[in-house]
Amino acid sequence: MNGYDFDKTIYPGDSATHFFWWCARRYPAALGRLPAAGLKALICAGRPEIHGILKETIYGFLRHVPDPAAEAAAFWDVHLSRIYPWYLAQKRPDDVIISASPSFLVGEACRRLGVECIATQMDPATGELLSPNCRGAEKIVCYRARYADAPLEAFYSDSWSDRPMMELAESAYLMKKGRVALRAK
Repeated sequence: MNGYDFDKTIYPGDSATHFFWWCARRYPAALGRLPAAGLKALICAGRPEIHGILKETIYGFLRHVPDPAAEAAAFWDVHLSRIYPWYLAQKRPDDVIISASPSFLVGEACRRLGVECIATQMDPATGELLSPNCRGAEKIVCYRARYADAPLEAFYSDSWSDRPMMELAESAYLMKKGRVALRAK
């Protein structure tokens, strides 16, 4: 089994940000969350332990989206084609995507790709977190909860914040713009 981060690893850019703008074009009231999110971003800067608070503030925009699951499906109808070709060429049915992005969003992409998804659990109606933010060391907790001690052959990520997952895997790769930038292990 291989593991992959999602945003900026197999998908160019941040899917959550792209999804926000997708929804804001359809439901302009969602833009009202930007001032509060900007303030929380300043408060949370350099404090990864409170990323969940920031995430809930940002995703409060979902209260202005009548059917977030349907919007996620429509979003992936357009954006799934952006998945990096290198990933599609090596994709295996036992791959697992492990992402800090919300499960209702990334899970839809993973379902279409035919791979497993571990992501931050969020109420799509309110943006409230239902689990800890699946980021950094929390990814290990989430992986172990699903797969116990199952070995991970390789892990791919765009960020050193995924070092815990990289250390768990037999080999690890740091990605940049759809290419291996560094063999991390």
